Amino acid sequence: MFNSLSDRLTATFKNLRGKGRLSEADVDATVREIRRALLDADVAVPVVREFTAKVRERALGAEVNAALNPAQQIVKIVNEELVTILGGETRRIRLAKNPPTVIMLAGLQGAGKTTLAGKLSKWLKSQGHSPLLVAADLQRPNAVKQLQVNGERAGVPVYAPHPGVSSEFEAATGDPVAVARDGVAEARAKLHDVVIVDTAGRLGIDTEMMAQAANIRAAINPDEVLFVIDAMIGQDAVNTAQAFNEGVDFTGVVLTKLDGDARGGAALSVASVTGKPVMFASTGEGLEDFELFHPDRMASRILDMGDILTLIEQAEKSWDKDEAARMAKKFADQEDFTLDDFLSQMQQIRNMGSMKKMLMMMPGAQNIRQQLENFDEREIDRVEAIVRSMTPHERVAPKIINGSRRARIAKGSGVTVSEVNGLLERFGQAQKMMKKMAQGGGIPGMPGMPGMGGARKGKAAPKKKARSGNPAKAAQELREAEERKANAAKALPTGAAFGGNDMEGFDPSALNLPKGFDKFLGK
Repeated sequence: MFNSLSDRLTATFKNLRGKGRLSEADVDATVREIRRALLDADVAVPVVREFTAKVRERALGAEVNAALNPAQQIVKIVNEELVTILGGETRRIRLAKNPPTVIMLAGLQGAGKTTLAGKLSKWLKSQGHSPLLVAADLQRPNAVKQLQVNGERAGVPVYAPHPGVSSEFEAATGDPVAVARDGVAEARAKLHDVVIVDTAGRLGIDTEMMAQAANIRAAINPDEVLFVIDAMIGQDAVNTAQAFNEGVDFTGVVLTKLDGDARGGAALSVASVTGKPVMFASTGEGLEDFELFHPDRMASRILDMGDILTLIEQAEKSWDKDEAARMAKKFADQEDFTLDDFLSQMQQIRNMGSMKKMLMMMPGAQNIRQQLENFDEREIDRVEAIVRSMTPHERVAPKIINGSRRARIAKGSGVTVSEVNGLLERFGQAQKMMKKMAQGGGIPGMPGMPGMGGARKGKAAPKKKARSGNPAKAAQELREAEERKANAAKALPTGAAFGGNDMEGFDPSALNLPKGFDKFLGK
């Protein structure tokens, strides 16, 4: 979504590198480029003016002049101002003191309200709540059916007393206000702690839609009114948001279709213009492609500084703790890393979602965006097919896989023999690395670090003296070696491990040793 804006801002900051001090002309040129980048991204003009004015004022202030690295300080200023116009801080749902908490969704038709209702219900369910979906959109064809399907996929019940309309030529007959009111009563009777009311939208803003939305709000008295807006809407996002704010007085914004290729100016405009925070973001078509909106993390993504915290949260949510513990034990016991282990790790990564999305959260991902866009997600499927085409014994002992076995595996997985060879070669390298690390040797090819093992450079072990080829001389050397060993044994004290051969009257507690260690000091 923000690729174009990220590229422009990153290129602008590169021009500042290497400068020990920024002149007013440097600051003006930088602010000018930032202004162009924001306008090209369809950010509202009033927002751009306010943003660039604040950046220029702070950039010319003492905080930059006193900095050791002015370029980094400019990036810090832009980052902080981006966080401000995106809402400042993370805003979470305010739960009602007396359940159920009522959440009303409003927005234009096509913004993704019904899909978002399913995503929000699944997210709330994962947070330990018991949500209920209410189908109050009786005007869009098959809207009720769509909500029922989404509710079934999310494992959340749907209250739908009226079927709605099935075609655009059918007139709406149900009362959405009554459905919404009865839905809240149903949730209270069935002890659901959250109610999500899906309302109707229009292709454009009109009086009838706003009146209906206002009547539903008055009837159910919601705790949260979420304005759902398509992030690809462009400059019209501000006008739409202002109209809905005046009509229904929403409390938060939800951005949908953030995985699209539009410029994304809506995300940078709505919160600043309306004063209402962005609370959630929809990042894909699946019900799990939904996340809490963090202004600081989004600003980091825009400035190509990555979003490691979100990546960690996704990993913690999808990672199998039992499998991780099993692998940790296997690693500690220095057991061989097998293809079965490799397959389980691949499946763990698959559960985290799209590899492209995860890699794009890494700092500096914009520099390799072209390679990431060319990355084929099906490569994981091909690797899994190759491993599953092997017998259980082959997965444990891949060294037995000869030419005929490789041909059979390639045929069974639908790939070429060279792809099987490549996988086995990469796996062999990974296996060696895992074994080296398990033995405390660090990663092969990397210098050792204190306390971390690794390939240390030091004095080589003394070589053993070669024995003479003359039998008489060899026998003489052997006798001398045995005599040296005998003399060394006589010189060693017997008894105590710490030098004395008399343990009488010795108190182990005087050494301040760990508890239970004194048993090793006996005669």
